[in-house]
Amino acid sequence: MSSAPHFTATSLRRGAIACLPLLPSTLIFGAVLGVLATQRGLSLGELLFMSLTVFAGSAQFVSVDLWRDTIPSLTIIVATIVINLRYVLIGASLRPVFRERPLWVKICGMHMVADENWAMTMAQKETPIPGFLLGGGIFLAIVWGTGNTLGYLLAGGIPDPNVYALDFAFTAIFAALTVGMWKGKADLLPWIAAAIGSIIGHYLLPGTWSILAGAGAGVLVSALTWPGDKATPKNDAIPPQSELSPPTTPYSPPAGQ
Repeated sequence: MSSAPHFTATSLRRGAIACLPLLPSTLIFGAVLGVLATQRGLSLGELLFMSLTVFAGSAQFVSVDLWRDTIPSLTIIVATIVINLRYVLIGASLRPVFRERPLWVKICGMHMVADENWAMTMAQKETPIPGFLLGGGIFLAIVWGTGNTLGYLLAGGIPDPNVYALDFAFTAIFAALTVGMWKGKADLLPWIAAAIGSIIGHYLLPGTWSILAGAGAGVLVSALTWPGDKATPKNDAIPPQSELSPPTTPYSPPAGQ
């Protein structure tokens, strides 16, 4: 069990500040969902409850868009599961953040994981503690809920968000995050594989399976090209003091002095 702190005020604040540039796009994206929710007949309470318990923008968009009397509930559930399967990969990538942490820390942290604060966490040079991830998640949840409310209340003035290209907010978020996550040539092949997999999946697979096709292709290529442990981890770059110099012994003056 790790003795390092799980959630500190400093780490929560740093996580929130790191996600601050995402405020406008998250607010707009949340407002678009609020507009869609009014068109599908959801109440504001139902929408906010969904945002609190699900907290997954793309899955919420799919489920709300399918929210019709003629659509079976099982269809909505399956579609949501398919979209959120990417969190299996996201959770695996966060293993260093939650290593040796208690279960309650993992549950609290993972519930507040969104694509945006996950990306910010992975972009850090040093492995952050769970508080950084949670701080970003709480900040995004507040902005997301605010956007939902504004969009719901102003829905009458925005009958079709597509006319104003507000639906592009989600794409814009990840275009910006992708640039910040580039770490060098080692990312090139997995990124190309993910792009090709997504494009092929878009034309050959139904619904949102292209997301998993792209993610799976990227993970596979990354695993095949991973250099292993050739590079020394940053946390282990400085050897223990015992390895820096040989142990010293107390000074003993020569006999006769």
